[in-house]
Amino acid sequence: MSHAHSTESVTFTCADGTTLHGHFVLAQGDATKGLPVLLCPATGVKQHYYLRFVNWLAHQGHDVFVFDYRGIGLSLKGRLKDCKATLAEWGQQDQVAALEWLLARTGQSQALLLGHSAGGQMIGLLPNHRKIARLVGVSASTGWLRGMRPAFRLQARFALRGVIPLGVRFKGFAPTAAIGLGENLPAGVGLQWGQWCSAGGYATNAVRHQPDRDFHAQVRTPITVLHAEDDDIATPSTVADLLRTFPVAPKQAIRVKPAQHGLKSIGHIDWFRNTHQALWPLIAQALKG
Repeated sequence: MSHAHSTESVTFTCADGTTLHGHFVLAQGDATKGLPVLLCPATGVKQHYYLRFVNWLAHQGHDVFVFDYRGIGLSLKGRLKDCKATLAEWGQQDQVAALEWLLARTGQSQALLLGHSAGGQMIGLLPNHRKIARLVGVSASTGWLRGMRPAFRLQARFALRGVIPLGVRFKGFAPTAAIGLGENLPAGVGLQWGQWCSAGGYATNAVRHQPDRDFHAQVRTPITVLHAEDDDIATPSTVADLLRTFPVAPKQAIRVKPAQHGLKSIGHIDWFRNTHQALWPLIAQALKG
């Protein structure tokens, strides 16, 4: 890397041979160096959305790695309708490989996992979960439909159980961009997303009756969830539904009021926008524990 502010473009390979794309930034500035941070994106959100925050976090003393899941952004190979990715693979393959790459790159034995929405919901699928020193989930919850307020629940059910399955049938992929749910998704990701949100318990649905692949009850990593008061998805009920799936992990949920940070709104996605930098120290503090 030629200078302190450069971002290293990275490709890495999962256990099943799938190649993914990410960006790595070395710690910068005079801050005391902390553990490296793996930033796992939300469903349908490209890594580029996080890059300004990644550079800011690097100035707080962390090496930071962010990536695109299979079927998203720079990790999409070929046509979306031909992509066979599932949501479970984002945890069982992609996050696992990204964590191993970051530890190998930094020479550390543990890292911090900063997960946005789905990115912070799948530690129970990771066989290498013990290598995560702390998990901070921003807007992390199960997205359980029954835990949402009634009006939004109807919208979410229509999108997840109506629009997405129809789109998969006629287009071969989940047309989530058309309904304001981020990038279009591989069919398997979109369908599984709807199933998990309907059932509650999120990623536990991927490993039901598969005890050798279910690590939820083994996770002892301290978990902090930050969620906004005006978030229609990560509500107190859906956050609690996520935290109950980790029975032995130390855990806490912090509900954030936009007005206390000089903001009109935060919602589910806006935490990492440049306009919401007032929230970034809150995330950095949570990572420090």
